[in-house]
Amino acid sequence: MPLDIIIGAQWGDEGKGRITDLLAERAQVVARYSGGDNAGHTVTVGRRIFKLHLLPSGIVHPGAVGVLGNGMVINPARLLDEMDRLSQLGVEVSPRRIKISAGAHLITPAHVALDHADEVSRSKTGDKIGTTGRGIGPAYTDKSARRGLRAELLLDPERLGDRVVEHVRQTNVTLEKIYGQPPLDPVAVATVYAAHARQLASYITDTSLYLHQRLSEGALVLAEGAQGTLLDLDHGTYPYVTSSSPTAGGVFSGLGLGPKFADRIIGVTKAFQTRVGEGPFPTEAFGAEAERLRGTGENPWDEFGTTTGRPRRCGWLDLVLLRYAIRVNGLTELALTKLDVLSGLNTVRLCTAYTAEEKTYTELPLGPADLAPFRAVCEELPGWSEEVSGARQLADLPPAARNYIRRIEALSGLPVTLVSVGPERNQIIRPD
Repeated sequence: MPLDIIIGAQWGDEGKGRITDLLAERAQVVARYSGGDNAGHTVTVGRRIFKLHLLPSGIVHPGAVGVLGNGMVINPARLLDEMDRLSQLGVEVSPRRIKISAGAHLITPAHVALDHADEVSRSKTGDKIGTTGRGIGPAYTDKSARRGLRAELLLDPERLGDRVVEHVRQTNVTLEKIYGQPPLDPVAVATVYAAHARQLASYITDTSLYLHQRLSEGALVLAEGAQGTLLDLDHGTYPYVTSSSPTAGGVFSGLGLGPKFADRIIGVTKAFQTRVGEGPFPTEAFGAEAERLRGTGENPWDEFGTTTGRPRRCGWLDLVLLRYAIRVNGLTELALTKLDVLSGLNTVRLCTAYTAEEKTYTELPLGPADLAPFRAVCEELPGWSEEVSGARQLADLPPAARNYIRRIEALSGLPVTLVSVGPERNQIIRPD
């Protein structure tokens, strides 16, 4: 069986957890390959709402094994808390079902403190990035500087303690002398991490070998992305990006697999566009229009961050950026989420091109790093008043909604193979 890959085709928050949960019904293994607990996936099963930040969304299915790959950065405290909450909701949490790569890196309170200090410093100079403050960037910085704390240290508590003490002491120098922030207690942090090691050691393994063996045996492995293409460190709207590679290329390095297993590469996109934090957003809506797309926050599926609770910026679907995501990921198909949110609008819009200095662009000349000079060129399509959450076939949708999907297919050059019309597992359309 192949490796199927789920990629966020926007700035994250596309509903990847929803699609992963759907496709995980057939998968034997679901693997996260990048990011940390700055990501958030929400899965609704009846009255149960699962909010996942580190564990793959597919872990909700009893037949799937969840893998945390070497490309991730993991806060042990948050992972243990998430595992405990899942257990309370009736999900089996054991080394049989959860496997953590020995090569994944650990996030510590020192990383979190450094993240907050840096963001405060940036805000004073107008360079604020809008991070989640979870220590992701500093952990990846340590990884690149070859002084990171790998998860394999959890197998050796004494060595882990020594490394944590040294790590905190080094970070304290930066916190105090550069940012003017109070230091952390190295011994106290090391003591806490020794307790984490006792709880997590049995979950540590060579996940690259495990995944290769399962694929060779014929298992279907689903690679679940975090964040989205436009937040990729190399291919996103730099510097307003994450610190890892959520694009398809990150799957292979983040799981320790070669590309020969890859089959489907599914790009998940909302029927509109959102982003959290700072950075350019050519199709952004404002005022009542944005509030209509965002929702009030009363529902779990409204546009407020699963991790931070921050209101998301909302706007219209950008086909220039979607075509870019298709190209850099090699997407084979699209999954369209939240079509139901557009019900009740008189008109809907799609961005088909950009203009800058009296020139029209259907492709970005230098990638998406600097979108400030560009203005969106949008076409208006008729909206629909009908409620679509009960639709289970394309024919059940009103003509205007079907036309909207077909227009996305025509402008993107890819088929839309899944359409989500609500948060529940069964609120899905599989167009022929």
